[in-house]
Amino acid sequence: MIERKNSFVQGMKDCVPTLFGYLSIGFSFGIVGAVSGLSMLEIGLISLLIYAGSAQFILCALLLTNTPPAAIIFTIFVVNLRHLLMSLTVAPHLTRYSLLRNVGFGTLLTDETFGVAVTEVIKNKKLYSRWMDGLNVTAYFSWFFACIAGAYLGRWIPNAEQWGLDFALVAMFVALLVLQLSNVENTKLIHYLKLIVIMLITMYILLQFVSVHMAVLIATVIVATIGVLTEK
Repeated sequence: MIERKNSFVQGMKDCVPTLFGYLSIGFSFGIVGAVSGLSMLEIGLISLLIYAGSAQFILCALLLTNTPPAAIIFTIFVVNLRHLLMSLTVAPHLTRYSLLRNVGFGTLLTDETFGVAVTEVIKNKKLYSRWMDGLNVTAYFSWFFACIAGAYLGRWIPNAEQWGLDFALVAMFVALLVLQLSNVENTKLIHYLKLIVIMLITMYILLQFVSVHMAVLIATVIVATIGVLTEK
């Protein structure tokens, strides 16, 4: 059983549910990047080095408005701060591995692979190195090839929204949430549902005062803290 959980191939298999969203969103970014005037090489490097869907779309929007480089870097930094919170969540389950290995896990951690990893923790109470590698590497290269394919074929699909590609990311997160909630006991399920309601209310209030990216970051910290303090 432990061998299966610590299998690179099993990590690849567990990544499959997220790939449909990855492929469609990555494809959409490739189209947007090409329309924004980015070359195939630039789109490929952005996908490999930034590797964050929302940040990559924001980058294209900022480039089109001739935003100064310093402002672009700061904006992407703020948007991606949530990755620090995600890494802190999974880190306690990987402490038996070296610092270098943990840097590798954290570098390739995304919203989607985080969702899969948390589901694995809920089910099996542990994370394993080769399983994490299989999950992260599969997602990483799937995203890269999807972005490149979108950039190459974008000339034939000028409007991604008419194909519903802009909703794929939302659908993928809903699926990951359902998978997580289906693996918890009833008492914890009620607790998590309350936290979801608190998150929605907190987001609504914060959006009246700050940008959506800051609202997500602040609301995540607030609700995560409430979740830890009220966990039974």
